[in-house]
Amino acid sequence: MSGMRLISVLLFVLLMLAWEVGVRLSGASAMVFPAPMAIAATLWDGLVTGFLWPHIWVTAAETLAGFALGCVIGFAAGVLLAEVEVLRRLVWPYVLASQVVPKLALGPIFIIWFGFGMTSTIVITALICFFPLLENTLTGLAAATPEKRDLFRMLRASRMQTLLRLKIPSGLPVILAGVRVAIVLALVGAVVGEFIGGDAGLGASIIAAQGMMDSTLMFALFIVITLMGMAFYHCTVVLERWLLRGWHKGDTQ
Repeated sequence: MSGMRLISVLLFVLLMLAWEVGVRLSGASAMVFPAPMAIAATLWDGLVTGFLWPHIWVTAAETLAGFALGCVIGFAAGVLLAEVEVLRRLVWPYVLASQVVPKLALGPIFIIWFGFGMTSTIVITALICFFPLLENTLTGLAAATPEKRDLFRMLRASRMQTLLRLKIPSGLPVILAGVRVAIVLALVGAVVGEFIGGDAGLGASIIAAQGMMDSTLMFALFIVITLMGMAFYHCTVVLERWLLRGWHKGDTQ
């Protein structure tokens, strides 16, 4: 694994060198295609002077708030629809139809309802995170084997006991996979929400840089967003491994 990581790092360095040399030899304008060194200098200057930090915190707060809200509602709705089949048949077409509508198209409506700023962005982010948790919860709760279900019936376990001690633990890997998907979509949702109605954050900064035709700053912001997404995803992977370690221990007992 360490060897593959070293190769990956070397490949990245070679790509950056090729990019830098290509820009210098071609004489491409920084407005069209900035060089990596110029992007790195802009990024460093934004971090050192403190220009980027307020926008990073705003986007991170919107991402985590929307992620938490969407996951909680999605998980609760998934459990409810999984346990009440009549409700699932009744509501599912409407849930699916709501996901077909692009969230970007709903942005102007949310701005009218919630105004400019964090609230509308958090709502968009939560809506984007909602469906992966709902779908994965529905799938995960159906993952318990028939033998285990029969065992719980023989033991006369209540519906709540079956849910808490069998269905949710059995479906935990699938549910956590939805969490991993949701955290990535949450950052996308936060940035897209800032495109529409944000007055601060990395997405709003990209729009401002676009207005100034500052491609170097836009690339620097892309790097910050990428690093944030990777950090959030890694945190969910660590949490998933910790939870599944306990799940595997309980499954082997």
